[in-house]
Amino acid sequence: MSSDRTLVYDPVAPCANEPQHARLALDTLAGKVVGFIDNAKPNFNHLADDLAELLVSRHGVAKVVRHRKRSSAMGAGEAKLDELARECDAVIAGSGD
Repeated sequence: MSSDRTLVYDPVAPCANEPQHARLALDTLAGKVVGFIDNAKPNFNHLADDLAELLVSRHGVAKVVRHRKRSSAMGAGEAKLDELARECDAVIAGSGD
């Protein structure tokens, strides 16, 4: 793969009754704000550190925002999700172990 392309894996299966325009995609990561929701499991913070560094250094991401949940059993909370939606162009919800 050439260095000017980014391969993105989308783990979400298509829904039969979802309109095609409902799925959003970014043309580029350059200049974007990317958020991480850390589910508080061991080691996700290490993965997020490495990903954040790569997103900034190789893909021109302008800023990385992080939110760590209190535990993996708890949701991030509607207010926090709304805040991330306003502040970020893309958010990655992560898991570790």
